[in-house]
Amino acid sequence: MSLWTPGGEHQPEPERPAPGPGGPDLSDLSPEERAQVEAMQQEMAQVREQILQAPASVVVANHAMGIYELAAIHLMAPEPKLTEAVLAIDALAAIVEGLEGRLGEPEPTLREALTQLRAAYLEVKTRQDQNPTA
Repeated sequence: MSLWTPGGEHQPEPERPAPGPGGPDLSDLSPEERAQVEAMQQEMAQVREQILQAPASVVVANHAMGIYELAAIHLMAPEPKLTEAVLAIDALAAIVEGLEGRLGEPEPTLREALTQLRAAYLEVKTRQDQNPTA
C-alpha cells in the first residue's frame, strides 16, 4: 500500500512493534546506556507524578502562556510573521474563551495576555500596512 504526498507516492516502512508494557528492550544497550535510560525513566515518572498533583487549570494555564510566548516571538521578530502569530493568538483565544470560567485563578491573567496580544498584533499589522517596504 502506498500513501500519496505532495512529493509523490510514498511507500511507508513497516511498523516496528511497540515496546512492551515495561518499556523498550534494554538488553542491546551497554550498562552505561542502560543506566541512562533507567534514570530518564525515573525522571519521567517523577514529572508525571508532579503533573498529577497539580490542578489541571494550572497545567493548562502554563501551556497557554507558552502559546502566548510563541505569538509574542512572532510579533516581535525583526520581520514579524503575522500568519504564525495569528495562529498562536487564535489558539490562545480558543483556550481562554473556550474554557471561560474553568481556568481558575490564572484566568484573568490569561484573558489580559490575550488582550495584549491582540493589541500588539493590530499595532504591528498597522505598521506593516503603512510601511510595506520596511
